Amino acid sequence: MQKLLRFFSALVLGVAAQSAVAQTSHIDVVLPGADAGMPVHVSGNTAEIDALARTAFAAHGAYNIDGRTAQFDIRFSAAGANQVNVQVIKNGSAVLNQTLGGTSLRNAFFRAADAAVKTTSGLKGFFASKLAFVSNRTGKDEIYVGDLFMGEVKQLTRDNAYAMTPRWAPDGTKLIYTSYFKQFPDIYLINLQNNDRTKFASFQGTNSGARFSPNGQRVAMILSGEGTPEVYMSPASGKPVSRLTRSDAVKSSPCFSPDSSRIVYAAEPGPQIYIMAAAVNAPSQRMGGGLSSYCAEPDWSIGDPNKIAYTFRERDSGRFQIAVHDLGTGKSEKVSKAAYDGVEPAWLADGRHLIYTARAAGSRTLFLLDTKSGRTIRIGNIAAEKASVLNP
Repeated sequence: MQKLLRFFSALVLGVAAQSAVAQTSHIDVVLPGADAGMPVHVSGNTAEIDALARTAFAAHGAYNIDGRTAQFDIRFSAAGANQVNVQVIKNGSAVLNQTLGGTSLRNAFFRAADAAVKTTSGLKGFFASKLAFVSNRTGKDEIYVGDLFMGEVKQLTRDNAYAMTPRWAPDGTKLIYTSYFKQFPDIYLINLQNNDRTKFASFQGTNSGARFSPNGQRVAMILSGEGTPEVYMSPASGKPVSRLTRSDAVKSSPCFSPDSSRIVYAAEPGPQIYIMAAAVNAPSQRMGGGLSSYCAEPDWSIGDPNKIAYTFRERDSGRFQIAVHDLGTGKSEKVSKAAYDGVEPAWLADGRHLIYTARAAGSRTLFLLDTKSGRTIRIGNIAAEKASVLNP
């Protein structure tokens, strides 16, 4: 019973409620790390496109838009209502000249910018990503969606109840999340094509942490109907539900590997992070190399299958920070260096950048972090947390 109470408390308050948060009322942009990035010149043929170009490439840790000598000249221009042309010039010659469309001019720009990133750096672009997140801008925690820079934001739920952990279906047509809409935590599924909402899991006890597999065929979740919160799995339809783990340890935050064959999750004591095959009664193996006795909220990178990001608590400061574990070397490295709590990492498509929630007294904000350079930039001006990413 004591373990269930701790688990229930964590659901309601969040992991950072246990920490001594920084005593600031507002979290601003953190300056870039030592790696200045590739010098480029970016421009747009309208004020809107020019501003978007500067915002996007200034946020990307691989670029430096303030350098005097540019390796590439990247030019964007509107080519229609929902189309943007991108030209990449190197040594006076165009190495890319492409027009891309989108759901809006803004979305078309992000797609064009991703093409420029691929051409100039070889990295997969992430500017056209979409976010699902929780915000209390109305006074209650509701689910919203928007683009990576908090544009075209749309409120999905109006439950007037605590909501948490929204997760995208890989094809972007559905969103799964936990809500206290009926007083107790149940898992709901929203069809984004018609805004219909259905109950996905509503068993006795807590129903939380639901997440689609990258191939879209299965959902992992945490259910406590049989006692201790355990990892369960179901087809994408929701039935039947199969129990994967069996122990007295409280589990949380299941996440599939990029090939959908394995699941990483957190479990007490600690918690610590474990990996298992996505199968009934498969053995679990503790992930070594954790940076502290508290490691939770793992997120497996699709862009780099060797990387798992997670939240850990620093031994000296007691604050929560973000670390990245390399499965190839078996070692973890701290990648956030903030004077506030950094929690809930979510990878972007390139396996280098991620989104995380910064929490300080009276403030919940989403940040973009370049795990290589340490560049950390606040995205948008909306109070938001618990983000998940739909990669382009």
